[in-house]
Amino acid sequence: MKMIYIPVVFSPEESGYSAFVPDLDGCFSQGETLDETVEMVCEAIGLYLEDVKELPSFSHPNALRCEEGQFVMAVPFDRLAYERRHSTKSVKKTLTIPSWLNEAAEEAHLNFSGILQSALKQQLDIKD
Repeated sequence: MKMIYIPVVFSPEESGYSAFVPDLDGCFSQGETLDETVEMVCEAIGLYLEDVKELPSFSHPNALRCEEGQFVMAVPFDRLAYERRHSTKSVKKTLTIPSWLNEAAEEAHLNFSGILQSALKQQLDIKD
């Protein structure tokens, strides 16, 4: 999945910033610095999207209205990177290989899951 840019409304507070995502009802966060607030709102976005099968459509940043002192930033979010950091969920896959290859791999005590994961990461050019 490619990086997506999600419009977020930021508000300066007495100490730090608060932020909310208008297109994700109830998705908000805060931080002491702008960088920390961006990081925290990305975590909130990830949590929100964990149970969403299809990404919602996001507003254009210019279409959002802000109150005095607020500002909008398009925050970059990489769902695959988020899931790599936080997901421990495994998915069982059934596959078919020739019996002679299965026997040879078992005799060599190879880990089928590990090899498949390594091969998929290599094929998809995913670095650990």
